[in-house]
Amino acid sequence: MHRLFVEKSVPFASESSHLIADLRANLAIDSIDSARIVQRYDLDGLSADEFQKASQLILSEPQVETSSTELSLSPDETAFAIEFLPGQFDQRADSAAQCVQILTGKDRPFVSSARIIILKGTLSPDDLAAIKKYLINPVDSHEVSVTDDYKRTNSPEPA
Repeated sequence: MHRLFVEKSVPFASESSHLIADLRANLAIDSIDSARIVQRYDLDGLSADEFQKASQLILSEPQVETSSTELSLSPDETAFAIEFLPGQFDQRADSAAQCVQILTGKDRPFVSSARIIILKGTLSPDDLAAIKKYLINPVDSHEVSVTDDYKRTNSPEPA
């Protein structure tokens, strides 16, 4: 199993700026100093070389994003991850799996994705709970561990 974290470089991280503005406007949480949005990919069924190629050619845009197999968090950052519920269609993971299959010419690999929200600021437990409630739609998504290994046994088999 391979894991990749992909994040827009600062000049291109407009979604993070929009997130801060959204949370300040709609939840009245002004204590957020900064936000980062990281896309996490878990891939299975690839060699190290195939994973490296997929990381650079499919899963990230090296001109505007940084990618790493490790997630870096500072002590004053709070992070949580959002993933589609099992059985919900994940367009990002499905597209990545299709592209990796084309790249390798082999069977379609298992791919899952999660969106990691990283917030910096003085957030109370109530603030964090309100942010999670606002960002996580329980009809199609749920919170998952930011760094724990993905449990493939709990997910549907790839098509």
